[in-house]
Amino acid sequence: MADAPARPMKYPYTFSAKIAQFPFKFYVQNQWIWRYWMIGIAVASPVFYKIHKMANSPENVSIWAEKRKKEAAAHH
Repeated sequence: MADAPARPMKYPYTFSAKIAQFPFKFYVQNQWIWRYWMIGIAVASPVFYKIHKMANSPENVSIWAEKRKKEAAAHH
């Protein structure tokens, strides 16, 4: 990441200047919610990936296609 500007604005009026001067490091180190949010994403990602792989497996897709075909036939 680039170094902080030598003379930051007294009031950052542009959106990019506000982002550049926001103390992200301070908040991540001193507020619990950011740490638990990151830990939660790290723990939940493999679980969601596994569910996604199981739900979109070729066998499951064909089962659901057959169910939709039977349901559509019942409505006609």
